[in-house]
Amino acid sequence: MAKLRTRFVCQECGRISPKQMGKCPSCQQFGTFVEEVLEKEPAAGNNRRPALTVRPPVKLAEVEKENYQRMKLPIGELSRVLGGGIVPSSLVLLGGDPGIGKSTLLLQMAAMVAKEHGKVLYVSGEESTQQIRMRADRMKVTADDLYLVTETRLDAIMSHIQTEKPIMVIIDSIQTTWTDQLKSAAGSVSQVRECATRLQELAKNSAITIFLVGHVTKEGTIAGPRVLEHIVDTVLQLQGDPFHRYRLLRSIKNRFGATSEVGVFEMIETGLEEVPNPSEAFLAERQINASGSAIAVTMEGTRPLLVEIQALASATTFANPRRTANGIEYNRLLLLTAVLSRRVRLSLADRDVFVNVIGGLDIDEPASDLSVAMAIASSVRDRPVHADMAFVGEIGLSGELRTVSQPELRLREAFKLGFKRCVVPVAVGRQKPNYPKGLKVIECRTLKDALQVGLMPPSA
Repeated sequence: MAKLRTRFVCQECGRISPKQMGKCPSCQQFGTFVEEVLEKEPAAGNNRRPALTVRPPVKLAEVEKENYQRMKLPIGELSRVLGGGIVPSSLVLLGGDPGIGKSTLLLQMAAMVAKEHGKVLYVSGEESTQQIRMRADRMKVTADDLYLVTETRLDAIMSHIQTEKPIMVIIDSIQTTWTDQLKSAAGSVSQVRECATRLQELAKNSAITIFLVGHVTKEGTIAGPRVLEHIVDTVLQLQGDPFHRYRLLRSIKNRFGATSEVGVFEMIETGLEEVPNPSEAFLAERQINASGSAIAVTMEGTRPLLVEIQALASATTFANPRRTANGIEYNRLLLLTAVLSRRVRLSLADRDVFVNVIGGLDIDEPASDLSVAMAIASSVRDRPVHADMAFVGEIGLSGELRTVSQPELRLREAFKLGFKRCVVPVAVGRQKPNYPKGLKVIECRTLKDALQVGLMPPSA
């Protein structure tokens, strides 16, 4: 009897090894190698393939334009992240932590598409049809053209699609889908890659839009091989703190729209409800004239957002003071505390500094530097920031304020929410921005100047 040939594949990065390894040399993860059985190669006489049809190259100007009419969605936040609606024949991957609301969002979307556009097939490999019906009843979701099926075998799923001929298919999840052409277990690198490739061929050769649900690793990245994100047209990620009611839907990759877009949802009893004005929601519980609080005007894709940044500086009991950042990058907090200590002479060597972004939002852009520094200085000096003032600006290592992109759009959003004053860097070497009328714009060159303007005078 012929001996089976096997190999070991890392389930995190896809590295192949002829023997078992405790730690993957590529992704540095432990215990991720799984044994897979290699298929026996067919005989040379049986390996004949039909001749491929070779298409000649065509000029760019001669390529026919296909009119892909996007399917409009009543969920405005989801439509924004997708680039204006659902593109036919596209393959979309949605990832997120367990219990964050991926299946809830897709079930809501499936019901809306089935009501307005046509038949939708929801394929679940993790729940029975009765469990999906219970969730739909709780969410008060109904649709006559929404079909449910519990299936994990890819060939059976393809057969259902050919029989029902839906305009949209939702597969929850790609890690539970498997094909009997491979001997490896469901969720392995080879199974995920093969199933995604065949679903991509189905989507591109028809007008069917396919949504895939993907699991995430403990680091927050989508599980499976990296090639999975290259196969699909759009990668969406649903993020949020389980202890907060807000969920953020981010576009990481989008071949049909802008990336770095974000949609804001609120988790309620009947599902995910879109938040049309996130800035107002993030500032709803703000306490006026409280020390250690400042308003930042940040950009999420093409949308300006106003968020409250809180800081607390307290006397430390350790030899090395702690720095804790929630919602901003830790290294950015270390940089800002160093600038405050050296350039502003703010005593932080004997204080623990905690910074938190209210609402569970993660801010990556440096335009929030000024508001973070204002919140820390306000807490240390116990002097509140002016309640009607917002802050925009990046801080350099010399303590200077640097301009940021799209200042007019940011300040227009601040003025819309009732802020009367805004501290911004001095516009040097470029045309004066067109600031909104009625908003007092205070231009500062250094962080020291901004502190003098932004902090309220000490109480008597």
